[in-house]
Amino acid sequence: MTGGGQNTGRAETAAPAIELKGISKAFGPVQANKNISIRVQPGSIHGIIGENGAGKSTLMSILYGFYKADAGEIFIKGRKTEIPNSEAAIAAGIGMVFQHFKLVQNFTVLENVVLGAEDGALLRPSLAKARDELRSLADEYELRIDPDAVIDEIGVGMQQRVEILKALYREAEILILDEPTGVLTPAEADHLFRILRGLKDQGKTIILITHKLREIMEVTDTVSVMRRGEMTATVKTAETSPEQLAELMVGRKVLLRVDKKPATPGGTVLEVENLKVRDHAGVERLKGVSLTVRAGEILGIAGVAGNGQSELLQVLGGIAHGTGSVRLNGTELDLTGRFSDGRSRRAKGIAHVPEDRQHLGLIMDFAAWENVAFGYQGDPAYNPTPWRIDNAAIRADCAGKMERFDVRPPNPLLAAKNFSGGNQQKIVLAREIERNPELLLIGQPTRGVDIGAIEFIHQRIVQLRDTGKAILLVSVELDEIMSLSDRIAVMFDGRIMGERLPGETDERELGLLMAGMDSAPGNGRPALETVGGGH
Repeated sequence: MTGGGQNTGRAETAAPAIELKGISKAFGPVQANKNISIRVQPGSIHGIIGENGAGKSTLMSILYGFYKADAGEIFIKGRKTEIPNSEAAIAAGIGMVFQHFKLVQNFTVLENVVLGAEDGALLRPSLAKARDELRSLADEYELRIDPDAVIDEIGVGMQQRVEILKALYREAEILILDEPTGVLTPAEADHLFRILRGLKDQGKTIILITHKLREIMEVTDTVSVMRRGEMTATVKTAETSPEQLAELMVGRKVLLRVDKKPATPGGTVLEVENLKVRDHAGVERLKGVSLTVRAGEILGIAGVAGNGQSELLQVLGGIAHGTGSVRLNGTELDLTGRFSDGRSRRAKGIAHVPEDRQHLGLIMDFAAWENVAFGYQGDPAYNPTPWRIDNAAIRADCAGKMERFDVRPPNPLLAAKNFSGGNQQKIVLAREIERNPELLLIGQPTRGVDIGAIEFIHQRIVQLRDTGKAILLVSVELDEIMSLSDRIAVMFDGRIMGERLPGETDERELGLLMAGMDSAPGNGRPALETVGGGH
């Protein structure tokens, strides 16, 4: 791995593109940023890493004018600059792509790009100008996209391109990207990196906020590390290592692999046979999936997003209907009737950590203690009498869960939307794992989660397996699938392409299966029998 380029020397003598001096910001008693100073050289890719809640996004939101610092100064190209709002940031040549995109879903690409940057009261001239400019930008930066496509009809990778185009259309020279690959497939992430290198070659300055060390090592020139609101180090990427960065982030040595003993599987817990699902438009999303998960093992489902993994979890979790046969410990589950909902699944011992924590796992405006009880509000521990829910008992239970799962801040009264993404994930995991389920369905367990929390989450999943529970894991992160799973099933186009053992395969073979192709013959690796829909 390299530091993402060697052209930073040309700019070392120039004024920094960005310099922050003594930036501090508090939200009530929480000190998000503490006297932070940082210099970002022009024409470079500068990474900022840190645990969830370290203050990375707050710092960049100050730079972009979303927040006003309590103390400190901002310099743009050597000139002290006041940035009271995002309009001032845009005028200073700063653009920002947020982790959760700021797009109007029923507008076209072109309309979203123009929105807020119209030239006058008449929209038609602005749209015509933007169409020509988009064509030029798309050619220059490899950001080609249909300007007339509606946002909610294109994938997240394309939506991210729209966000970048919005910034470039407003003539941004400095581009901030907050966790840009959190919703991208590995292939989409690789394409994004090519785009970022192209932007750098054109003289743009890029700040990349991420928790993924592979991305930092692959694409950045320099990296700054934040921990608990403070800047702890800034180093040249080529002169450091993932292990060193992880230790700087967390304040201790971090194991960058899953430490687990071999599984000792018991009897079959989940049996799925010929499962089929159609979406609301009648399109078949699952095309005869068959699989089994045994007690005391983790079955990992690998595949590019959108190939049926989400629908599989939703049917098993009672969110969607399907046809076929699903048995839990030999008992047939209802797939279409009145007992095919989430409540019935939970009553039978199935817990579900959904892929999208913000839409399916939490109610963002509700407090942490309320979210911990959702789906389990009928628990006798919460209901001392048939006519009353004991809110104090729920809050106490939530406090215990937050302590055991290291949720920060450990405040049951805080709304879910006020926690970082990683801590939101821990709240959902605590709610589901501590129910001691027979079967845990878990989708994208570490999406948007920092390195320290990833280690913790992986440990809890393995601990549950070691108590004899069955776990069905869906992840687009191949290294996560390879390191956590005891068996791997690969999905493509709604089918299971095949199963492999982690120690007897590699990312190349799995990648071929994920693309719908048989792995190369004669590779010397024994394969398990292909199941569930063939090829």
